[in-house]
Amino acid sequence: MAKDKRFKKTYSQDMGSTVILVDKETGVNYLFSSSGYAGGLTVLLDKEGKPVITPILKE
Repeated sequence: MAKDKRFKKTYSQDMGSTVILVDKETGVNYLFSSSGYAGGLTVLLDKEGKPVITPILKE
């Protein structure tokens, strides 16, 4: 039996070079950005510097 995917893409911009991913187990949002051969991933923070957390909905 295949394991469910842990991350869900919730936003994409500029043909996929900027993406927001949500961890479906913790609700934590991550920002991924790439350009050419370079890319980076970081926790998405709110204006107070705390991680953005999406409420987890059971599918």
